[in-house]
Amino acid sequence: MKIADFPKLESPFVRKIIDGNYVVTPEITEGYEWVFTSGEDEVICTEKLDGTDVSIVIEGGRITRIFNRTTEIPFFNKGKSFIIQAILASYDRDYCDLTDGQYFGEVIGVKLGGNPYKIEGHLWLPFNTYCRDHLAYKSWHKYPKAYENISKWFSQPISEGGIFSLFMRRRGIEQKPEGVVFHNIKTGQMAKLRLDQFDWFKGKRHKQNEEVHLL
Repeated sequence: MKIADFPKLESPFVRKIIDGNYVVTPEITEGYEWVFTSGEDEVICTEKLDGTDVSIVIEGGRITRIFNRTTEIPFFNKGKSFIIQAILASYDRDYCDLTDGQYFGEVIGVKLGGNPYKIEGHLWLPFNTYCRDHLAYKSWHKYPKAYENISKWFSQPISEGGIFSLFMRRRGIEQKPEGVVFHNIKTGQMAKLRLDQFDWFKGKRHKQNEEVHLL
């Protein structure tokens, strides 16, 4: 089986350096019009998780290989044993009950990003099953998809209708997500949009030259 790396996801809005920050503009990135023009039968908007990319390979109904980006993670290892722990925790929850193939997902937990989800240990969440089934924003297709509307949705307090973390709300906690990921379920295309990509954002941003992949 050929092993793939998860592709770098781009913003559907053109980004420019303004006042020293690399931020999105109202201009739509060429080739990403589908994010705003496609209906609910084609595009899903899910919460963007803050962790690290991990994929598993299933062959003969068994997990045979684990990768962090393109680096294979042996079952017994030093330094990245938390990834194995995350897969085992996901397996216990039946998140790995999948057909043969390579599956991408996000490991979140104690050692990643300051653990914004306040979970114990670590957990692997597959993108095309768990995230699509449980972390999709049903409101995405209910409102105009203009830049101003999206910016307001991202910036407003949760109490005033602003975006919230679906993962945390399932645990009874209200907090903002890192951003969203758009999935074109017909073509397989994806795009991402983070809160820190807007000019109004206050706080630590991702580095401008950092090649940030889907979390």
